[in-house]
Amino acid sequence: MPPQSIPKEAAYQIINDELMLDGNPRLNLASFVTTWMEPECDKLIMDAVNKNYVDMDEYPVTTELQNRCVNMIAHLFNAPIGDDETAIGVGTVGSSEAIMLAGLAFKRKWQNRRKAEGKPTDKPNIVTGANVQVCWEKFARYFEVELKEVKLREGYYVMDPAKAVEMVDENTICVAAILGSTLTGEFEDVKTLNDLLTAKNKEAGWDVPIHVDAASGGFIAPFLYPELEWDFRLPLVKSINVSGHKYGLVYAGVGWVVWRNKEDLPEELIFHINYLGADQPTFTLNFSKGSSQIIAQYYQLIRLGFEGYRNIMENCTENMKVLKAGIEATERFVIVSKDVGVPLVAFSLKDSSKFTVFDVSESLRRFGWIVPAYTMPADAEHVAVLRVVIREDFSRSLAERLVIDIQKVLLDLDHRWTRTSTAITHVQVEEKPEQPEVLNKSIREITKYWKALVQRNKKTSGVC
Repeated sequence: MPPQSIPKEAAYQIINDELMLDGNPRLNLASFVTTWMEPECDKLIMDAVNKNYVDMDEYPVTTELQNRCVNMIAHLFNAPIGDDETAIGVGTVGSSEAIMLAGLAFKRKWQNRRKAEGKPTDKPNIVTGANVQVCWEKFARYFEVELKEVKLREGYYVMDPAKAVEMVDENTICVAAILGSTLTGEFEDVKTLNDLLTAKNKEAGWDVPIHVDAASGGFIAPFLYPELEWDFRLPLVKSINVSGHKYGLVYAGVGWVVWRNKEDLPEELIFHINYLGADQPTFTLNFSKGSSQIIAQYYQLIRLGFEGYRNIMENCTENMKVLKAGIEATERFVIVSKDVGVPLVAFSLKDSSKFTVFDVSESLRRFGWIVPAYTMPADAEHVAVLRVVIREDFSRSLAERLVIDIQKVLLDLDHRWTRTSTAITHVQVEEKPEQPEVLNKSIREITKYWKALVQRNKKTSGVC
């Protein structure tokens, strides 16, 4: 901390100058998180930036807006509404917190059931695909739950429902399905999982439930694929999380988790406080948080409505198809993502003997694009891909521009490889009698090293 204060203008300029070195959020094609909202919503966010959401008694309207958001999302996910079943939910700072809360509810229900049966409760597990987001690994490690992962295979990059059910045992607190894989955007087959798990539960006398991680797909499937059964229409689906800050179209900092009914959220996990005013029930991992993102989510839901969300998701899908067609036209890549799912394009190089997707990713940064490159999880680690996420602010013209820049990068990498390879291949060693033998030996060793390096680079990154 500096010993003295400085003028506010100077402080602003110092920080603003450094932030100029950050990437452009709208060109960050790695992120699913919303990077643009309407000015009216920006104003609402700034007007509420000093409100602490947890002060429900002081800010009752904000609390009411959260409850309305939960209500609308529960209806969107076809939650049962009636005397026997009524959905409940809560706003979170993102899907990571939402998953932690849902996982804790499953663990406590499992423990209570096992205790009632006089059985041990020290070895809970969750069954997922190896393609799950890291927040599931965090939950398993933080709350001492074994994570049993269904391995992937080339050409099939989501959890196989049959293999998942095979891994279920009496200690399984839930099976987690993903509606919109981070790797390829693909929706997992929750309907088949529900049917297979129902049969296994009946046969074994268990009651293993399903949680749907709809962080990305929860605000896509209801608008584009309304007939797809993945939500509370399936009896074993007990809770669903969704990211408001992804395709919920709100800036980073808001997520949601909804339970089928009150019985799916153990009462002992809910805290009741009164030192901020009236009795306030709370079930969150953190306490204080801003109200702005809750208000922004409510703005988007009433501003856009069902029609508006559907139009935006359809537009994102159309732009995804434009980008996919442009990438295919280069004839240098294989598309590994699916048309049905989150609007993104994941693609791998047909020939990586000269350079890799990591070289392509690095070269695209020269044009301002942030396009991630990564390898698949086990057992498909040998597959490396690039991924472009299509958000609301990624237009058709940007998609066409990106294809042009990818073509430039490919041409440049081809030329760089050709020049380097040619130069090294034509290295000639002329041994002169008058030269000491030690010098001739050194030259031979250097030449041998460079030729070996060329061969190695054909299998890896390309440029020496």
